[in-house]
Amino acid sequence: MNQPNTLFESPKRERFFLFALAGIQFTHILDFMIMMPLGPQFIKALSINTHQFGLLLSSYTFAAAVAGVFATYYVDRFERRQLLLRLYICFIVATVACGFAPNYHLLFIARACAGAFGGILGSLVQTIVADSIPFERRGKALGTVMAAFSVSTVAGVPLSLFLANHIESLGWRAPFMFIGLISTVILFIGYRNIPKISGHLHHVQEGSRFKQIYEVLIAHQHARAFLFMGLIMITGFSVIPYIALYLTSNVGIANSYISLIYLCGGVATLMSSRLIGHMADKYGKVRVFRMLAIISLIPLLVTTNLVPVPLWVVLINSTSFFILISGRMIPAMAIVSQLVEPKIRGTFMSLVGSVQMLASGIASVLAGWVVTITADGKMEHYNLVGYGAAVCGLLTFWLVGYIHTDAKMKTA
Repeated sequence: MNQPNTLFESPKRERFFLFALAGIQFTHILDFMIMMPLGPQFIKALSINTHQFGLLLSSYTFAAAVAGVFATYYVDRFERRQLLLRLYICFIVATVACGFAPNYHLLFIARACAGAFGGILGSLVQTIVADSIPFERRGKALGTVMAAFSVSTVAGVPLSLFLANHIESLGWRAPFMFIGLISTVILFIGYRNIPKISGHLHHVQEGSRFKQIYEVLIAHQHARAFLFMGLIMITGFSVIPYIALYLTSNVGIANSYISLIYLCGGVATLMSSRLIGHMADKYGKVRVFRMLAIISLIPLLVTTNLVPVPLWVVLINSTSFFILISGRMIPAMAIVSQLVEPKIRGTFMSLVGSVQMLASGIASVLAGWVVTITADGKMEHYNLVGYGAAVCGLLTFWLVGYIHTDAKMKTA
């Protein structure tokens, strides 16, 4: 069913291939993530409230969700490499446009454009990994690619915050210029190291494309997977966008330490992501996911109920939060990617990506409605957001067993 080793002449070639994909993931994840720690700056510079900030975040995710649905019409009908690189060029242009946006409304539009291309890139990268790496090694491969989340927090977010804080002439615009520059370098690396991937084209289905997409969408095992991935995203992204704002306004952490919090979390996640992928391959993806899903609720609830404490306490909790929340995605994506055959995997993974982005956008908007800023600058009702996220996390613990059963039946 898969195309495991025929694409690569040696393990070294495969490593460069995964590195290029990780680079693409790094830039589009950084482009999304940089908005969160810059929350206090955006609220001040653009004179907006928490609800408007939530909408600004969700413009990226909602556009990505809609674009992912449209992508299902063509993603399995084009050679993967060519499609990936062309979409990446469009993403670079949209990201640079964010840096030139003169006001809130044009920034909103530019963020939507970046999200439309970035969202498709995310699901397409995961599709390419699933097409190219056999299931028994896929957890480790996905761990490598998804380490991009860690690298973005280790290097990208702190450096972007540094640029925003120290280049006064650009301010919050500087990170977008930085992402555009890095993305151009990654584009060249991808052009050199991502091979032609066209095995799925031999299985393109004839007939009504809408009917084919509809059948993929309504299949009961797929619907469970969509719900599963949506709940995973809601668990994390109802809480993550407002961490920086809560820590600075309620816990008393200086804004200058926010980059340190992301740096520590990113370093730890970078070191743990491949280990989690290896554990998922060795001990079972369902078992590892369930362990992470339960343990992750501890730092999640602590984060949303934190009172003024020393910085070292915040660092321990936030680092644990980043490791566990991002770690869940590694076994989860390995399980979900096995649900479908290669001929419809691009369509399915695009729909999964749309669900992920739609769920994260809904989560940030709903959380923005729940939390409020009082007259003294404190953030209220963040704890309610945490309780809702914990319920969603518990539901994923229950659903993953059904997803795994469906995957085993598909490959039997």
